[in-house]
Amino acid sequence: MRLLTTTLAALATATAALSWLSASACAETLIGVAAPLSGPSAVLGKQVEAGAGLAAEANGFTIKTADDACTADGGAAAARELAAAKVNLVVGFLCTEAIEAALPILKDANIPVITVGVRTESLTDRRANTGWPVFRLGPRGDDERNAVAAKLTQLWRDDLFAIVDDGTIYGREMAETFRAAAEQAALKPVFVDTFRPQLDNQIGLVGRLKKAGATKVFAGGDGDDIAIMGRDAAQLNAGITFAGGENLRAPPGDVPYAVGTLMIAPPEWSEVADPKVVQAFGARNIAPDGYTLPAYAAIEVAKAALAGAESSGEPLGQALTGHDFTTAIGTVRFDGKGDLSQNPFRVFRFDGTHFVPLEGN
Repeated sequence: MRLLTTTLAALATATAALSWLSASACAETLIGVAAPLSGPSAVLGKQVEAGAGLAAEANGFTIKTADDACTADGGAAAARELAAAKVNLVVGFLCTEAIEAALPILKDANIPVITVGVRTESLTDRRANTGWPVFRLGPRGDDERNAVAAKLTQLWRDDLFAIVDDGTIYGREMAETFRAAAEQAALKPVFVDTFRPQLDNQIGLVGRLKKAGATKVFAGGDGDDIAIMGRDAAQLNAGITFAGGENLRAPPGDVPYAVGTLMIAPPEWSEVADPKVVQAFGARNIAPDGYTLPAYAAIEVAKAALAGAESSGEPLGQALTGHDFTTAIGTVRFDGKGDLSQNPFRVFRFDGTHFVPLEGN
């Protein structure tokens, strides 16, 4: 009887020790969240904070938040605060100024960063020179125009297409990238021009497009202009389908988009995310939009990478590179520069109510 009692006591002691070690291990895992929690961008920063917080709770992590204020000074201050807290990894950052000021500090502290909102191409393009341990869970600045070029060149290979732009840097870069890609594919637009934006009608432009025989038109411009082009094309029975970039996500003004209008954009994450995660947001009265789901996914990536680094003994930055991570918004993989290995932009078609994925794209 005394032996049994002693054995049970030993088992209880061992169990308590294991529980303490487990709790200690969890306590040692601290994820930093840097976001603009004050100032004009605070509403977006709160999305990051909410998404990361819910994911941390679901995955047994503790997070330490820091306000980067979307400024260089704020980014540096947030980095120093998180480094002092000895976080294992930082997620967040929506502003170029903040993350560029933070990265040298976090690099010195050997803390990798997963940004969910900064698109500046040089952030990762300069990685070989800066050594910044940054990973981008979102599009690059050039992903949109590269997707437009690649996808429309393939989609309109057998069509008479035209390319127009509104003369802005954005519109012209989009149009020129598409034109160059088409030329490389031995395709030539039947019409190329710059249009005057923000007019009440585009009858003159549509008339010239119709005369040129164009049945498909990419317009580098804002949604209102593309909506007006679609309306005027219908009035002239031109039989033209228009396409634009992700700015078509914004609802147009008084003129709706024409049925069949194409948009090249990333998906709405709430429409493709794990339904259970979306429901978890709803249960907390948190709208699963904006940066909430990417921030949630960043925490999931952090968890998997930390586990991978621990089991393999490799540095955390290496564990984040070249591996598939299953997240609430799909599989994530970073390339050698820290960018997503696949361009997230897709083709969507307006069905009269909203944009739906174009089959096969």
